[in-house]
Amino acid sequence: MSRSVVVSGSSGFLQNISVGPHLLQADEPTEFGGNDAGPNPYELFLAGLGACTSITLRMYADRKGWPLESVQVRLAYSRIHAEDCKDCDSGEAMIDHIEREIEFTGALSAEQQQRLLEIANKCPVHRTLTSQVQIHTTLV
Repeated sequence: MSRSVVVSGSSGFLQNISVGPHLLQADEPTEFGGNDAGPNPYELFLAGLGACTSITLRMYADRKGWPLESVQVRLAYSRIHAEDCKDCDSGEAMIDHIEREIEFTGALSAEQQQRLLEIANKCPVHRTLTSQVQIHTTLV
């Protein structure tokens, strides 16, 4: 499965993240009391969804032999009032909302582009986000 992710911080909002041999940092923007030394947690969250989307589309297009040259995924996160969401079932006052725009480069037909958009919704991170997620926390 996936490697263990370890996040630690000792002062301020700066967090050190290690994923196997990879090191990253997260922080809050200066307007929220951080030093903007790295992406904020929601930006990292969106980066994970964008990377998974792009990788999934690349794998699918390669398997089909389609002329996909590149994929660009742009994401934005916001919270909207539930009454502004016509397709939402939640009774809560606010709903998390992600805008995802996908741009393809390559000589793809309209049908191929449409199929890739459908496949984008099948990437593992997208499926996790749209399923019921349980987080179990323990004190160590």
